[in-house]
Amino acid sequence: MAFLFITEYANWANSPNGDHDAGQEQAVTFQRVAIGAGATSSAAFNTATRMVMVNADTVCSLLFGASPTATASSPRLAANVDRFYGVVPSMIISVIANS
Repeated sequence: MAFLFITEYANWANSPNGDHDAGQEQAVTFQRVAIGAGATSSAAFNTATRMVMVNADTVCSLLFGASPTATASSPRLAANVDRFYGVVPSMIISVIANS
């Protein structure tokens, strides 16, 4: 089974020369969401969460919002790539398998 791994952060951590963004450790919390042919969703983000790092072990599509439903037309995430997104607390990620 494939999974989307979500790391929630309260703050951004910028590199000294400003060319790389990352989450400021210690992470707020972690989630793991199964990826399949039908859309599945994460739990709502923590009230302290302002950014997330996502990584999937398969190609998928993601959609963020209050009650989103990802489709194959939603923004695509390549397998085994870390991607950072700015978010607001209580948002949800919906994920669906893609190619």
